[in-house]
Amino acid sequence: MLEQGLLYTLILSFIITVAVSPIFIPFLRRLKFGQSIRDEGPKSHQKKSGTPTMGGIMIMFSLIISALVIAGFFHSVDVEILLLIFVTFGFGLLGFLDDFIKVVKKRNLGLTSKQKFLGQVAIAAIVYAVLLFQTDLSTEIIVPGTGFSLDIGWLYLPLIIVMLVGASNAVNLTDGLDGLVAGTSAIAFGAFAIIAYSLSLYTVSIFSVAVVGAVLGFLVFNAHPAKVFMGDTGSLALGGALAMIAILTKMELLLIVIGGVFVIETLSVIIQVIAFKTTGKRVFKMSPLHHHYELSGWSEWRVVVTFWLVGFLLAVIGVYLVYLEVFI
Repeated sequence: MLEQGLLYTLILSFIITVAVSPIFIPFLRRLKFGQSIRDEGPKSHQKKSGTPTMGGIMIMFSLIISALVIAGFFHSVDVEILLLIFVTFGFGLLGFLDDFIKVVKKRNLGLTSKQKFLGQVAIAAIVYAVLLFQTDLSTEIIVPGTGFSLDIGWLYLPLIIVMLVGASNAVNLTDGLDGLVAGTSAIAFGAFAIIAYSLSLYTVSIFSVAVVGAVLGFLVFNAHPAKVFMGDTGSLALGGALAMIAILTKMELLLIVIGGVFVIETLSVIIQVIAFKTTGKRVFKMSPLHHHYELSGWSEWRVVVTFWLVGFLLAVIGVYLVYLEVFI
């Protein structure tokens, strides 16, 4: 019965996104909610200027509706799925404010980094409080595939903050090419859907599948050449949701593996900044890493598909590590 529910979730979420997009994209265009392209970015991206952004609204609408409907019908609307929706909406709202400031003021910078960080930390603190008082919160960290765990006690709060803030920003940094984040996030959430199901966390698996359906539906319009971008509205929401799923499944460390593409993209930015400030030289032609390959002569589609394949490989490794832990 639940397996049917997961399939229905995937189909419903996908259909909602595909059905809403042809209505919502022209609406964004009429409002002149077009993407501003950074001057320091690849010159080939300048032709994308004006492409409707804030498409993440469609993703959030689709996944929240489908997750609530299917969870309510096949299982229950519990605290876990409500937390996931809260995090997704909260981070999505921050992204929406960031996008809105950008498109209204026609500039690349929206919310300041301090404003965005404070909002992210506030959401993380609320999540910790709910977990502490409404669930059987475990402060243990499990090392995937080993059976080893470590109770970190009060340090679990800063870990939650680091995970939610870090993952949302990492996905946001990765969102620089048509279809890149939509594809990699579909793979990552698909892996966590399998993991959640194997751990009998059914509403978490339903939510994860709802995200997969929503981003695949979005990919129909976001694949190169993109007709719409998800903007910070979508990337921050997806990153926060991914981290929250890792927290609820107690796979905090596994997020580094399954979300490896996002980690690598973030590390490329950190390495580039440190290298330039200390030596005056750049390690990459441009960061994040996907721009390096673009400037090395790769087509945009080749970069995206390569990153999808890497994401898929890492997802398989992540699921296998959980398989070792749970079934052996």
